[in-house]
Amino acid sequence: MTVSSPEFWVALMQIIGVNIVLSGDNAVVIALAARSLPARQQKLAVAWGSGAAVVMRIVLTIVAVELLRLPYLKLVGAALLLWIAIQLLLPERDGEGHAETSTNLISAIKTILVADLVMSLDNVIAVAAAAKDSLTLLIIGLAISIPLVVFASTLLLKLMGRFPIIITIGAALLGWVAGEMAITDPVVKDTVDAQLAYLHYVAPALGALGVVLLGRFLAERAERAAVTAATAVEVPQPLVPSLEPHAVQRVLVAVDGSEHALRAAKYALEMRDRMREPERVELHVVNAQPPLPRDATTFVANESLQDYHREQGDAAVGPTRSLFDAAGVPYKVHELVGEPPATIAELAARLGCQLIVMGTRGLGAGAVALIGSVAQRTLERSTVPVLLVR
Repeated sequence: MTVSSPEFWVALMQIIGVNIVLSGDNAVVIALAARSLPARQQKLAVAWGSGAAVVMRIVLTIVAVELLRLPYLKLVGAALLLWIAIQLLLPERDGEGHAETSTNLISAIKTILVADLVMSLDNVIAVAAAAKDSLTLLIIGLAISIPLVVFASTLLLKLMGRFPIIITIGAALLGWVAGEMAITDPVVKDTVDAQLAYLHYVAPALGALGVVLLGRFLAERAERAAVTAATAVEVPQPLVPSLEPHAVQRVLVAVDGSEHALRAAKYALEMRDRMREPERVELHVVNAQPPLPRDATTFVANESLQDYHREQGDAAVGPTRSLFDAAGVPYKVHELVGEPPATIAELAARLGCQLIVMGTRGLGAGAVALIGSVAQRTLERSTVPVLLVR
């Protein structure tokens, strides 16, 4: 494979893509491990810790490339990649911080190194598979993608949170790489090349499609179970199903800091003003953040996690808070951690709200069918009427 060949550039894009998607957790640990240090030491901890982690990642991936030349290991690696890809699409478990707060530079760097070592198995296997035995391709891909993850981690995490389809595409890419990996194992490669050449196209496609379909099925089942468990407790009765102006006395506005969410908040405010007794209407504002994965929270102190979620919640609620404050209306803010659709639906039921107001992101029909937006999934799971505002 030469630099001028299309295969080289396709494989390079695969390496960059899978490394960006799979390194989100590592980026969170890097940021949070240094968060309690003074500003100058924060930069040093991130620079030294990330630099050492990059070197360690390259060495581990080179070792993985060599190991994958052995029989059966690519088949095992492909199965592991499929499992990792499906896990990307499942709701993350709510973990709690277990580590001590990093109060000095050395301990922060140590945390970053240990966390990256433990959490890099998926990255190493995926990148080694995408490199297709090319050491040059491997080093170039890692040299481009790892600094991108380290220095643009905040932006990447926000993009993934705002556009979940990025995660779905990443999971499909992992499924594609797993399919390619399986048919190049020394045990089956000769047979595939000689008699089943079509598998070079079919196996990757089946891997990508299977990951998305199975991942979405399992994710929907997990979210339905979460909603059932959550709404089974402390639901005030009776809930008023009517949406007549005099009947709506408690409204939940779900926000995430986006322009669509601000439009929804403005609509809720205008709707309140049009009611017969607006002063009797309770406005509740909620921001629900997905929990960080348990493998990331293992290396981060609980205090740092709470500060991180508080900052993210304050930023998301900020525009709506300013809007309601300027209008002089009372409201209550709920900043929660949990899968947004289930968390929003559960809170609305627990508060006895008669209406949820939230924005849409204007996703096309294809994107909604593929992954479902937060608004779409909240609509499906809520026992309370949901009003979507474009």
